[in-house]
Amino acid sequence: MKYSAIKYCDVANGPGVRTTLFVSGCTHHCPGCFNKETWDFNHGELFTEEIENQILDSLKPDYIKGLTLLGGEPMEKENQRALLNLLRKTKKLYKDKNIWCFTGYLFEDLLENGKQHIECTDEILSYIDVIVDGEFIESLKNLMLVFKGSSNQRTIDVQKSLKEKQIVLLF
Repeated sequence: MKYSAIKYCDVANGPGVRTTLFVSGCTHHCPGCFNKETWDFNHGELFTEEIENQILDSLKPDYIKGLTLLGGEPMEKENQRALLNLLRKTKKLYKDKNIWCFTGYLFEDLLENGKQHIECTDEILSYIDVIVDGEFIESLKNLMLVFKGSSNQRTIDVQKSLKEKQIVLLF
């Protein structure tokens, strides 16, 4: 997997100060996307163990509230496989930190029998606290929304949704 950027003190992509990983590769190609360069799976730098360790180290300070994944598309099958180890280690080392993921796929696409469900998706979902799902739709763009770009997108409490076997919105 390649990544486009890492922001180590991000306040725009989830609550509090966060480390944010922008992965490369996205097949949605939403009109009006703010990050078109990340559509290309070969854009950016190789995601290595060294980079993974830098991200993990960046989460140490108490003022860092968590990790955010976006892109590109973190839930592309290729990216899921590459992100699994980072998510495992994050939850093991930092139980008090939360993980947010922005995806153009619907949450339902990630569940068993969904089009983006692969051998590691269930484990990935077990580590993610919040998913903002749904493609960006330019005609539904609303700058007043919190942590999302268009009104069709949902902010989902992943763990409650999995437990209750239905979508539970965070807000």
